[in-house]
Amino acid sequence: MHVDDRVLWSIGEVAGKTGLSVKLIRHWSDLGLVPPARRTAAGYRVYDAESVARLELARTLRDLGLGLPAIREVLDREQTLAEVAAVHVDVLETRIRLLRAQQAVLRSAARRETTAEGLAFMNRTARLSAAERRKTIHEFVTGTLVGLDVPTYRSGLLAATPELPDDPTDAQVDAWIELGELVADPELRGAMRRMAQYAAEHAPGEHDDATLQEAQRVTDYWTGRVDEAVRDGIAPDSPAAEPVVAAVVEKWLPSQARTVDGVRTDGAPARSLLLEQLGIVSVPCVERYWQLLCLINGQPARPSLETAGNWLKTALRANPEPGRRAAELDALYDSGAEAWEPVGLIAACERVLQAVGDLVSAVDPSGLDGPTPCADWDVRALLDHLVWENLMWAGLADGRPRSDAAADHLGGDHVAAFRTAAQRTLTAFRRPGMLDRRYGPAPGRRLVEQLVIEMLVHGWDLAEAIGHPRDLVPDIATVAMPVVREIYAGLPRTEGGSFAPPRPAPHDATALDRLAAHLGRAVA
Repeated sequence: MHVDDRVLWSIGEVAGKTGLSVKLIRHWSDLGLVPPARRTAAGYRVYDAESVARLELARTLRDLGLGLPAIREVLDREQTLAEVAAVHVDVLETRIRLLRAQQAVLRSAARRETTAEGLAFMNRTARLSAAERRKTIHEFVTGTLVGLDVPTYRSGLLAATPELPDDPTDAQVDAWIELGELVADPELRGAMRRMAQYAAEHAPGEHDDATLQEAQRVTDYWTGRVDEAVRDGIAPDSPAAEPVVAAVVEKWLPSQARTVDGVRTDGAPARSLLLEQLGIVSVPCVERYWQLLCLINGQPARPSLETAGNWLKTALRANPEPGRRAAELDALYDSGAEAWEPVGLIAACERVLQAVGDLVSAVDPSGLDGPTPCADWDVRALLDHLVWENLMWAGLADGRPRSDAAADHLGGDHVAAFRTAAQRTLTAFRRPGMLDRRYGPAPGRRLVEQLVIEMLVHGWDLAEAIGHPRDLVPDIATVAMPVVREIYAGLPRTEGGSFAPPRPAPHDATALDRLAAHLGRAVA
């Protein structure tokens, strides 16, 4: 249709040209966004090229997420396209942040068992503005420290504010959600207040940078010494832990000159004080608080101190004062010589190694990644430990102590690895006079006893893991029980120690079940 040298199209023709529906074009025309060029005598709307151009622009703006009022402003030239675009860039960025927050909430909910209330809390937390996040942490800190004179501690907490970037990663949003949950946990508030109260009592006032740096150097030293001990396979409740404790205390003592009177040398008061301080400062929820702050702020987080802290606390409990554990062991070493008669200690060792070897042979290589009663070990790690125990005690008996606890001792054939290690152990233990020979203050029979006990309890672990009967060598397990009680009676049964606290055993439990329960296993 041509009118006044213009080409005009019906609404249906315009719909065909633009891909928009007749209904939408009519609606926009009624709203005045894209009025028709004119109406025909019959009342039908017709549109010209300018109308089509307005429709195309309106559709583009709508597809970009603009609402009708903003589209009208552009079409009517009340604002330029550049001005409207700049405003809507900000709107879209806000919307994208909210969508990412929603995505992080849903991902976090998918990873954990979250209640409806928990999901709502996570969603609210993820949507907080930067000012609201700072306010949340400020209220947490001030509420936790109210009434305490700890300016350094307070300023340090307030300075460490979560600064979520404008374009956070999923991990950062997820960390903020977790932090929001954590600061609402009374356990964190209580732990941080205890730390602050301790500081107020023992080191009030401001702390200069030199004091803080010295504290960090001491921390780096003791964690390094403990990590080295762990790599060397030193258990915190073994005699070999005493030199590590002594070295740590010696390094730590100078830092206490300002905070504690009367503690100047290594002794029971000093070790008790260090244990107390570790109990105050090494709290998992507090450590997690600082890790989350670092993650949110894009900063590297310090390695966790939990494992090293548990090791040192256990070692301090096992060695509460210099020389005490050694004196206890000296008294213990020469007692109970007849405990293994009439079986004989070497014969008992041979039978236990044979029984455990049969279990090792029964392990299917496809199941090496299966779980075991030892929470931190799968079947392969348990087998590796069984091999290491034999290599370690055989090395001690041969006068060649090993320090490769962290190495892989299993290789590709777990059966051959165990058999070889067990044979090396028996060869060392069968040497004439080995049982009475002194290895330091301990007679050789105590080395054999330790291996027998390790093989019994970890043999029980392996049987449980692979679904085999747990009633290994019941007569030897019966004989071993009083020896186990004697050796481990005074050791701390805390996290980080060799064994968990004793557990009850069923009335029909086997002898080995009872021994395993005494050493912290859950026996069903």
